[in-house]
Amino acid sequence: QVQVAESGGGLVQAGGSLRLSCAASGRAFGGFAVSWFRQVPGKEREFVAAIRWAGYNTYYADSVQGRFTISRDNAKNTVFLQMNYLKPEDTAVYYCAVANTGAPIRSRSTYQSWGQGTQVTVSS
Repeated sequence: QVQVAESGGGLVQAGGSLRLSCAASGRAFGGFAVSWFRQVPGKEREFVAAIRWAGYNTYYADSVQGRFTISRDNAKNTVFLQMNYLKPEDTAVYYCAVANTGAPIRSRSTYQSWGQGTQVTVSS
């Protein structure tokens, strides 16, 4: 089973940008999809963005559409989340997740492997 580790989080002012990375180990990315979720204390983990491994289709939550971009680098075995025009409400722990088989791409239950998360804090 693939293991993933996130990096790239930090503190940024509103309107700024960050790029998160999700690096795979154990085996290369493959299967169904790789996604980003985020969670704030007291709330459920929510879907942010996904990229399907076959076809490169991408999906976004309405709240980040047009500001965030998910992409992948096969040679580096890494998935990225470019976050632009950040808002204070984007503050959360961001998690990378891997799904091996097809299912609702925005559902947490679809994903088998999760990273430990990286904190993103956007100040106003």
